[in-house]
Amino acid sequence: MKGAVKEVLDAHERLLIDQAIAKHGNRPGALLGILEAVQSANAHKYLSMVSLRYIADETGVPPARIYSAATFYALFNLDPQGDNVVCVCRGTACHTRGSRDLLEKLCLDLGLSEHEAGETGEADKLALTTPDHKFTVRTVACFGQCALAPVVEVNHHILSHVNERTLQREVKALTKNGGGGK
Repeated sequence: MKGAVKEVLDAHERLLIDQAIAKHGNRPGALLGILEAVQSANAHKYLSMVSLRYIADETGVPPARIYSAATFYALFNLDPQGDNVVCVCRGTACHTRGSRDLLEKLCLDLGLSEHEAGETGEADKLALTTPDHKFTVRTVACFGQCALAPVVEVNHHILSHVNERTLQREVKALTKNGGGGK
């Protein structure tokens, strides 16, 4: 199996993973550091199943434990992310101040179908990427910035008291600037 996985990963990906493993070694929390480094180095900021299997092979950590860590922590992505990530808070304060409408309008503006956006319940995590991979729209249960509601994060920059016009302006600026937010 080890050889089969190495054939699927290109030499550059293997080198990046090997470097992350060497850097973090067997220290406590090493797995999280390795996963974070591998995801950060990926052009689409995600962990592929092939890379997770390779990490398991090289570290001796059971694949189930690696997958469990990658799915438990919200910072890890198992699907390719867009060039720009817009994250809408769905916490109670943000919800009562219109975050659901912001989310629906954002999805509409980016051409993400209502069917896709409606596939998850209000309490569930949402992560949709536009077909051109320019934008990923995500939700979070709460940013902990309730006094600033509604809160939206655009490429790791928190925006407070967001309304539809502000969000449209942010997305339009990213589109005009070539869409590269990371």
